[in-house]
Amino acid sequence: MKKFLIPLALFLGLVVFLAIGLQRDPREIPSPLVGKPAPDFKLVQLDRDDPLSPKDLRGKVWLLNVWATWCVSCREEHPVLVAFAPRMQVPIVGLNYKEIQPQDEAAKLPPAVKLQVARERSQAWLKKHGNPYTTSVMDMDGRTGIAYGVYGVPETYVIDAEGIIRYKRVGVVTPQVMNETILPLIEKLRPKT
Repeated sequence: MKKFLIPLALFLGLVVFLAIGLQRDPREIPSPLVGKPAPDFKLVQLDRDDPLSPKDLRGKVWLLNVWATWCVSCREEHPVLVAFAPRMQVPIVGLNYKEIQPQDEAAKLPPAVKLQVARERSQAWLKKHGNPYTTSVMDMDGRTGIAYGVYGVPETYVIDAEGIIRYKRVGVVTPQVMNETILPLIEKLRPKT
């Protein structure tokens, strides 16, 4: 009888552990970056060659939204960003992530030409779908995304005036997430004048 009780207890323990895990929202994955300084980058902007760095935004609460024209979920999220951008009153920086994929014909082009193709695609996409971004930067090789722990697009980060990541959302930002989580957090973090 004891022979069966130990495996049964282990099995039931595993079932309870899995049941608890399945109840958690996978989009609310705790990030080791939350509470830490936003990784630095210096990337060219979508519409100009001037580089942008998180240091340029010091003193402001801002959003970093990771997106790409090839990202299907970004198409779902994008109207939410367009609708909420005027209400947020904080800069929204788009991180155009690996716009040219390895299987893309443009991947064979020289880097300067590849950047131009990526910019043209991205600008056309934003013209068609609306542009919620204060600016967008080009993460052509994905290194900045890796530094931020990106493993799926879209992802959104709220970064405070001191440059500390305060929130990370994996996946689509919905109106509910915007109203219940992001906007209240922005209001809380915004420097009082």
